[in-house]
Amino acid sequence: MGSTPKDVVDYIDASSGVHFSGFHLDSLERIDTVAEQPTASVPGSVARQPFVIGVAGGAASGKTTVCDMIIEQLHDQRVVLVSQESFYHNLTEEELTRVHEYNFDHPDAFDTEQLLISMEKLMHGQAVDIPKYDFRSYKNNIFPTRRVNPSDVIILEGILVFHDPRVREMMNMKLFVDTDADVRLARRIRRDTVEKARDIGKVLDQVVLYRFMVQYSKFVKPAFDDFILPTKKYADIIIPRGGDNHVAIDLIVQHIRTKLGQHDLCKIYPNLYVIQSTFQIRGMHTLIRDATTTKHDFVFYADRLIRLVVEHGLGHLPFTEKQVTTPTGSVYTGVDFCKRLCGVSVIRSGESMENALRACCKGIKIGKILIHREGDNGQQLIYEKLPQDISDRHVLLLDPILGTGNSAVQAISLLIKKGVPESNIIFLNLISAPQGVHVVCKSFPRIKIVTSEIEIGLNDDFRVVPGMGEFGDRYFGTDDD
Repeated sequence: MGSTPKDVVDYIDASSGVHFSGFHLDSLERIDTVAEQPTASVPGSVARQPFVIGVAGGAASGKTTVCDMIIEQLHDQRVVLVSQESFYHNLTEEELTRVHEYNFDHPDAFDTEQLLISMEKLMHGQAVDIPKYDFRSYKNNIFPTRRVNPSDVIILEGILVFHDPRVREMMNMKLFVDTDADVRLARRIRRDTVEKARDIGKVLDQVVLYRFMVQYSKFVKPAFDDFILPTKKYADIIIPRGGDNHVAIDLIVQHIRTKLGQHDLCKIYPNLYVIQSTFQIRGMHTLIRDATTTKHDFVFYADRLIRLVVEHGLGHLPFTEKQVTTPTGSVYTGVDFCKRLCGVSVIRSGESMENALRACCKGIKIGKILIHREGDNGQQLIYEKLPQDISDRHVLLLDPILGTGNSAVQAISLLIKKGVPESNIIFLNLISAPQGVHVVCKSFPRIKIVTSEIEIGLNDDFRVVPGMGEFGDRYFGTDDD
């Protein structure tokens, strides 16, 4: 699932928040990962997906320092570091005879296929053995391999980790470390002579230094300009000054911690919002999911949950700053609510959410959509009555259960056909099946979904499990049982 890169100007124009250290937090919403579409029958819970961070930049730009700082701050999480350098190709005998002519900064120098295999295994919860490249022999089979276990966070760093789109698509966050070319050159001279175990005594040898500069001018700098720098446009965050930029690192770690606390689907779809679970919320879910709960209790606790979802959804509406004078004569700076708003309920379960919306938004207009459901793919629009000026409003779409997502897609398509901008639609529901989330978010990446819990999935009859039964029948008391 790739993402279309945006120009920096687009981010600035689309942003209204504060900028820090050369990047903007809203850019983190471009989150990519590889996700398997769950099947119709889900016997158990889906395996937890790791959060994958890609760190690119020129050689000696400070990528490793940035990675070490992130790992240090995430000390209470399971974090592993995978270096692209581990996947250099072994040099042949012929290449070894002219090693100074070999370009280690070219994409072809890396065994990307092996890198992909190792990353796929880690992302699917399997341990892998990562080779350790020897920069004396230019082989990856001299030292024992390093066993890397599956973790909560995987950091993949390297000069060209953004070059191959297949590798980029694995990443939830992409960082580019931007360091001045002169600084990178000085660091590379030191690294290639000391840290990579090349003879330090030769540093003072002007012939060797001359040879190094020739190699830098012939391979390193052109490779940076041709292959590394162009991948900067794929970065979600650009970090000026690398490890010296403590503000950037702190904000990045803060965002990572937020994502780690979210449901896996929230890492895939930044437009999906699951309200924070508490014992109160879990207790109310327990009651409305219990088949023995009476209608009176079901309605009472369902209404409480619906109110929480509605309030959370309203928090995603735009607002304007407003100053008022308090009874004490003081000035209070607050916000003014969005005025152009309406609700649309999907008949009939969605009508159960109307009272909570009216309680929160006095005098709000509410439209209705009736979609006839026949099996999984037999949706047919039967009836719609919407405000005449709905195209000028923000719309809260109400349906307590998101199952396959097909009815939701039809309802959202109708709203868009009526002129409602996709970004003006907020879809509110109590529970959501992963299949429905995939369908809706992929079809409409600019709408927002607000829900209180993500379910295990759908059974063979396309019913949400564990679910809460036929919501409309239980809420309105029309269950035949």
